[in-house]
Amino acid sequence: MNAISVMVVDDHPMWRDGVARDLSERGFEVVATAADAESAVRIAKTVRPAVVLMDLNLGTTSGVTAIASMAAELPETRILVLSASGEHSDVLEAVKAGASGYLVKSASVDELIAAVSSTASGDAVFTAGLAGLVLGEYRRMAAGPGDEPDRPELTDRETEVLRFVAKGLSARQIAERLVISHRTVENHVQSTLRKLQLHNRVELARYAIERGLDEH
Repeated sequence: MNAISVMVVDDHPMWRDGVARDLSERGFEVVATAADAESAVRIAKTVRPAVVLMDLNLGTTSGVTAIASMAAELPETRILVLSASGEHSDVLEAVKAGASGYLVKSASVDELIAAVSSTASGDAVFTAGLAGLVLGEYRRMAAGPGDEPDRPELTDRETEVLRFVAKGLSARQIAERLVISHRTVENHVQSTLRKLQLHNRVELARYAIERGLDEH
């Protein structure tokens, strides 16, 4: 089988060279590297890699700009962001520009290798906790103006617990308010997370606050 061709874009030479070396040692063909957005787009048009591993912070021009250019001119190339930032705004901007996935730089080498392979195969790969964010945003965008996507049906108790989460109460505080066990509260929280396709209490609290549940 032919090796997967990869281009590495990062403005830090040691990091860029280290990632390129890790990929080469695992059997990938690193066909090029670049240190800035302009060079990345120009070189990518020439080498046409299967995957571009792209940082976002590239000096004067954002990596998002390069992603948009590559996505428009190189539809066969998949773009996987590898960034130190896990900010939701950065993730959404990158995906909207055309990125196929988003990995934070705290990922292990094994996670990186697996992500590049999956991206080349056409999969969307995200660091844990970010896939739900992207899915939720696209659901919101798909809804009509002024409409919300269908909300999963929560039980009365789950909704009650969610209101207290929005107010910033801990599981033990919620248990005391509702006169139920701490474990029961945690079970309701986990059930609600699954139904809403969220990943942690921070996302859960944001969801509840955005819907005004903290005001009840």
